[in-house]
Amino acid sequence: MLKDVYFSSRVKKYNKKTVIIAVDESGSMLDSVIYSAVMAQIISKLPFAEVKLIIFDTQVVDLSGMVEDPVEVMMSVQLGGGTDIGKALSYCESLIQSPSNTCVLCVTDLCEGGIPKILLNTAQNIMTSGAKLSFLAALDECANHAYDRNMGQCLAD
Repeated sequence: MLKDVYFSSRVKKYNKKTVIIAVDESGSMLDSVIYSAVMAQIISKLPFAEVKLIIFDTQVVDLSGMVEDPVEVMMSVQLGGGTDIGKALSYCESLIQSPSNTCVLCVTDLCEGGIPKILLNTAQNIMTSGAKLSFLAALDECANHAYDRNMGQCLAD
């Protein structure tokens, strides 16, 4: 039985990880943007994680400076427009400094409005660099996944 519990605020941070969260802000993504902003803020509080928050449609916007304030993030989002996931992943790839300590999370419905080959090639480049890459399916208002299954299968393959 544990009798004494000790906490130390002077614990050295080691094995710092970078988590890059790229969130699709196209019109169908409202609920996922809200979940992602909160998730980014929670992860940013972990002592070993540096979080970079990217939102995208056909343009890419880096909101990393606002990651600790989900309300500010939500005020910065302009839902609507098309989607260029490949362009967003290319930007994320440029942020990777230590691939083995980097995880890229892309929250999207995988409805690529850009060139699918760029998306697939960039995803492959990120993975072969040693960084981790995961796609998180968009959620609808009932928290059910909603995404382009064909593109999902291409990425899985």
